[in-house]
Amino acid sequence: MKHQNNQKTTIIYRSGDQSLLDDIQALWEALNQHHREAAANFKSHYENFTFEMRKKNLLQKAKNGQMRIEIAVDQETAKNVGYCISRVEFSGDAEMESLYVRENYRGLGLGETLLSNAISWMDDMGAHTKTVSVAVGNEKAFGFYERFGFYPRKTQLEQIK
Repeated sequence: MKHQNNQKTTIIYRSGDQSLLDDIQALWEALNQHHREAAANFKSHYENFTFEMRKKNLLQKAKNGQMRIEIAVDQETAKNVGYCISRVEFSGDAEMESLYVRENYRGLGLGETLLSNAISWMDDMGAHTKTVSVAVGNEKAFGFYERFGFYPRKTQLEQIK
């Protein structure tokens, strides 16, 4: 793989359960910043949403089944450059919770690898329904998810308080 600055880049992937959450904090914060900048109606949500709040939410969700976190690591720098959080509930409902790749690592196939691996894991766990939520303002992600068979099914409205 070539990194945008034309240096050879080798990406390794490591995966585990919710015990890896702290390892993706900086990446999650970059994703939250992206959502904050793109948000039309809920900017204050992203401004006030902390990693600790998201972590607590994810740990609560993990109690209803299994969670998998996969992290893409630039082997040269040993820096985490992307991640994917997926989960499968005991009911068989599965959700790709969060996916992010640092901007200067996009276009190298990391997102595709992370999502493909998450889908394979969900299938292995017996998932019968797989969903992903895309924040308003990030509709450009639809094309990426459609390549994996995810299409808009409904629009959920939320009251601004």
